[in-house]
Amino acid sequence: MAELTALVSRHPASVLAIVRRYEAAGFRAWPAAAVHYDGTWVVRLTAGHPAKRLNSVNPLDPGDTQHIGERIGRASRRFDAYGRPLTFRISPLSGPDLSGHLDKEGWSIFDESLVMRLPLADAQLDLAMDQIPLKDISRFIGASLKVSGSDVSLRPGLSEIIGAIQPEAGLFALEQDSEPLATLICVHDGDLAGLFEVATDRSVRNQGHGRNLILSALKWARLRGAREAWLQVEAGNAPALALYRSLGFEEVYRYHYRRPPGA
Repeated sequence: MAELTALVSRHPASVLAIVRRYEAAGFRAWPAAAVHYDGTWVVRLTAGHPAKRLNSVNPLDPGDTQHIGERIGRASRRFDAYGRPLTFRISPLSGPDLSGHLDKEGWSIFDESLVMRLPLADAQLDLAMDQIPLKDISRFIGASLKVSGSDVSLRPGLSEIIGAIQPEAGLFALEQDSEPLATLICVHDGDLAGLFEVATDRSVRNQGHGRNLILSALKWARLRGAREAWLQVEAGNAPALALYRSLGFEEVYRYHYRRPPGA
């Protein structure tokens, strides 16, 4: 929390403008089924998928601090209707006043993540494999669920999310003898290329499959006009962080989640 406050206080205008750009790109690239607005709080809910970024309150203006308690109550009722635990996603756009209120109320802090970027002019893509994204969404989802070890019950929700992505979405899968080794989604949105759902099958990790697939996806996006790659990764995922940093990705900002006591 102190890092976010310090970040905003050091470079409020420039930092917040950059954060807003990535936050907006994230909303477009990974759309929630239902979106409600309470002032500048974006309430995202998705009945078909439990991911926190699809089921969270996202404050987007540090100065929007009117009637915090009442607004939290309204958000809580929406989350109850969806059967989801009330969750706030706290980025530098949330501001210190809201965080201070949640601190006083005893809200927990968990699952910190980094947003990272890589200028594609700096990426070593010349030797990357040319790969055409899959057109078969069902085939990609099956491969993605397998390599990530996710429950097959998530298939309908994931299908709904991918089908709702408005920018161009490249569905990438690296396979061997019809068995998926690694998968990811690359969302080409103007000059940005966002990487989502990056996963490698546990049995073949640390063999370069994830790296090769990422480079192929970024080469595909650069050929379509993307100039910068970006992604989100949990701060505790040391292997993924090491991979992304070795590719040249650098941290832009961090966010984390908060829930009320007993949630």
